Amino acid sequence: MATETEAAIERPFDAEVGRLLDLVVHSLYSDREIFLRELVANAADAIDRRRFLALSDEALALPAEAAIRIRADHGARTITIADDGIGMTAEDLASHLGTIARSGTRAFTDALAEARPEDRPTLIGQFGVGFYSAFMVAEKVEVISRRAGTTGANAWVSDGRGGGYRITHAEREAAGTDVILHLKADATEYLDGHRLETIIRKWADHVAVPISIERDGKLVKANEGAALWRRPKSEIKEEEYADFYRHLGHLFDSPWATIHWRAEGTVDFAALLFIPGHNPFQATETDRDSHVRLHVRRMFITDSAKMLPSWLRFVEGVVDTEDLPLNVSREMLQSTPVLGRIRKALVNRVLAELKSRSKDETYKEFCAQFGAVLKEGIYDDVDHRNEIASLVRFSSTASDAGTSFDDYIERMKPGQDAIYYLTGEDPAQLAASPLLEGVRAHGFEVLLLADSIDFFWPERLGEYREKKLVHVAQASDLFEAKPVPADMEQLIKSVKEILGDTVSDVRVSFRLTDSPAVLTPGSNAPDLAMQRLMRRAGRQVFASAPVLEINPGHALVERMVKRGESGQSLDDVARLLFDLARIQEGEPPVDTARFVRSLAAYLVV
Repeated sequence: MATETEAAIERPFDAEVGRLLDLVVHSLYSDREIFLRELVANAADAIDRRRFLALSDEALALPAEAAIRIRADHGARTITIADDGIGMTAEDLASHLGTIARSGTRAFTDALAEARPEDRPTLIGQFGVGFYSAFMVAEKVEVISRRAGTTGANAWVSDGRGGGYRITHAEREAAGTDVILHLKADATEYLDGHRLETIIRKWADHVAVPISIERDGKLVKANEGAALWRRPKSEIKEEEYADFYRHLGHLFDSPWATIHWRAEGTVDFAALLFIPGHNPFQATETDRDSHVRLHVRRMFITDSAKMLPSWLRFVEGVVDTEDLPLNVSREMLQSTPVLGRIRKALVNRVLAELKSRSKDETYKEFCAQFGAVLKEGIYDDVDHRNEIASLVRFSSTASDAGTSFDDYIERMKPGQDAIYYLTGEDPAQLAASPLLEGVRAHGFEVLLLADSIDFFWPERLGEYREKKLVHVAQASDLFEAKPVPADMEQLIKSVKEILGDTVSDVRVSFRLTDSPAVLTPGSNAPDLAMQRLMRRAGRQVFASAPVLEINPGHALVERMVKRGESGQSLDDVARLLFDLARIQEGEPPVDTARFVRSLAAYLVV
C-alpha cells in the first residue's frame, strides 16, 4: 500500500474563483436545501466508483455495510456527510476541490450572473461546482478523505471566501470521505434530523446506496434505497406497484394501468408510469403541466420537466436516465435532444397502452375520468391528432355507453357522408335539443359533446376517416327549403319588428318537427352554448344576435298567424316565443316577470 506523508500546504483558489463563490452562495440562496442533494450525489458517486474499480483490484473492495451517513452536532453546529467511497489523495483534494470548474469557470460565472433568479439553482453542477453549494449554508467546510488502498488521510479546509484552502495530514480509520459543514447562524434548521430526512426523501429517496441520518444517537434509514423502476418486471408484485403509486402521487386508489419498461438504443432510460384509477380532486384546474418525475442515475431532479404533454398530465410516474448530467438547466430541459427523444417515446408508449386497453370493459370508466383531458390532445397535438381521436369516447343519440368515431362510422346510414355532433354543457339538455329533430328525422346519429374542450377540437380535427365533422346547427343542407306561405311571411315580418335588435333574423325553419322555435347562431358566430361558456370565462364575445327559426307546422305558430290575421297584438306572444327558445338553449328569459305574465295570460285564452 502507498502512504501519504505530504506536508501541509496552503494554496489560493484559481483565478475568478472568488467571484464565482460569491455568485454560488448568494445567487442560489433561495434554494439552499439543494446542497444536501449535491453532497449526497457526490458520496454516492464515490461509492459507485470504488465498486467499479474493485472489479479489477480486490484491495479496493467496499465494506459489507457501505453507506452514506449524515450526522448533525447541535453543540458544534456542524453537519457531517460521511461515505465509504473511493476517497481522495492530497493531490485529488487540490485538483477536485481547489480548482472549480477548471474547464469552464468563466463560462459558468457568466451564465450564473446573467441567468434569471428562477433559473440559477438549476445551473449548479453544470460546470462541476456542486460541492460548492455547501457554502450556501456553511461558513467553513472541512473535507477529511482517505483514498482506498492507502494508509494515510488528508484534510481540506476552506471558508469559501476566495482566500484559498489548506490541505493537511489527518486521521481517518477507513477509506472514504467526511464532508463537515460548519453551519452559518441562519442555517441551523439543517441540524434537525427530521428536516434532513425530508430533504433526502425528496431528492435522493431512490439512490441505490443506503443513506442513514443520526437521530437520538441512532442511525435511522432515510431513503428507500431501491429504485423500483430499475428492477425487472418479473420480480415485482402488483402490491409493490400499487404501494409505489400511492407513495408517488399521495393517492389512495389503485392504478388503472401500470406501464413499466426499459428503453435501450439511441437513448437509455427506465420508465415506470401509472394511469390513475380516479381523477384526483383538485380545487382548481390552473395547472395543466405534466409532473412525471425526472431522475438522473436514480437521483430526483425535477417534476417540472414536462416529460409528457399537457393532454397526458393525468399520468403519474418516474423516468430515470443516465444520458443527462446530474444537474440539468432549465434551458437544457427545453432543448436537449435526449429529453426530446425520451418525451416522444413516453407519448408513444402511453398511446399504445391506451389502444391496447380500449376494448376493455373498464375503458369506459377511464374515459369518464380522463376523456376530457385526452381530448385536449386533438386540439393541441398535430402529430397524434388522429390517433387520439380514435381513443376518445362519446355519448350519442344512439348510444350512451360510450361510442367511438369508428363505431359511429360503422352505424352510418346509406348516403350519410358526415359525422354530426352537437355541443353543450349538459348531456340531458343536449339529448332534448330541438336542433336534433330534423337530423333524427333522417335517421342520422348525433354525437353529444358536453365537455368544455368539445367546443374547440372538432373544428381543428375537421374530419375523421374522410368523414367531415358537422355541427347540427350548420347541417342546413339536410333540409329541403320549401316556399314560405304568404301568411308566414307576414308573421315573420311582424316578429322581426317586435324583437328588433335581440335577433339578427327571423326565418322559417325546416329542421324542426316538434318544437315551435329554436335559436341558431348568427352568421359566422360561434354556437350559442360556446358564447355562453366564453362569457362565463370573462371573455368578450364578438358575435351577432342569434337567429330565431320558427316551425310553421307547430300549433303555437299557427295560432300566432291567426292572431295576426285578426288584428290582435303579437307583442307578448312573440316575446314569449323568443323566451321559450332561450330556455331551450339554457338561457333565462329576457324579462322573467314579463315572461310569467305572458305565459299565464296565454294559457287562459
